[in-house]
Amino acid sequence: MQNLKITIFQAYLFWENIEKNLQNIGLRLSGGVREKTDLIVLPEMFNTGFTMKAEELAEDMDGRTMQWIKKTAASYDCVVTGSLIIKENGNYYNRMVWVKPDGEYQYYDKHHLFGLGEEDKHFSAGNEQVIVELKGWKIRLAVCYDLRFPVWLRNKNAAYDILLLVASWPDKRSSHWRTLIHARAIENQSYVIGVNRVGHDGNQIYHSGHSMCIDPLGNTVYYKPEDEDLYTFSINYTELEKIRRQFPFLKDSDEFEIN
Repeated sequence: MQNLKITIFQAYLFWENIEKNLQNIGLRLSGGVREKTDLIVLPEMFNTGFTMKAEELAEDMDGRTMQWIKKTAASYDCVVTGSLIIKENGNYYNRMVWVKPDGEYQYYDKHHLFGLGEEDKHFSAGNEQVIVELKGWKIRLAVCYDLRFPVWLRNKNAAYDILLLVASWPDKRSSHWRTLIHARAIENQSYVIGVNRVGHDGNQIYHSGHSMCIDPLGNTVYYKPEDEDLYTFSINYTELEKIRRQFPFLKDSDEFEIN
């Protein structure tokens, strides 16, 4: 199995300004991605910020932002992922898209909607757990608030190798973010990558980043508090296999079903 090279963009987002966000992200990628990468990860609602104006800012799966993602994936010959507001069959979803260089895509609709921010009043919840594959790695997709719910993210039968979260997680609960990412990595014996935004949003909520990659032992591969950051790192599959052989904890997990 090959190592996986991942580029994360801990971005400042312009509030409810799709054109400006796409332009800024495009410029930052063009100036900052200087080596071949397998995956570019953008934050939750990277084209708008975490807004509840679903009806006003939603796009469809052939819309402006999806076209931009497809073009970007083709340009860098890699997968591009992040979430955006999608309207489909009269419903609105906080949808994490996984777009390949050839334009094919998969997606995950956020399951746990953030009731404290009234996300549940504006969006519909997804009910499918989604695992995608890249260079043989199995990657579980998740969005922000999902991080708080370990049963939803439980790595049954070692189904995934990476838990990948995109987020708009506020600074005032950043200690929760850091703690839960480490917990999810250790309990699921997987890499966990969390990509957050930075800066104030239109509601004057401050986001301090703290994007990170944590290995299955809880060690830090990458960590960045505060400020925009565009960074590429590699993770090693042989090391993951070694850890799971040495500490075969997953086989002792409880059996359960989610209804």
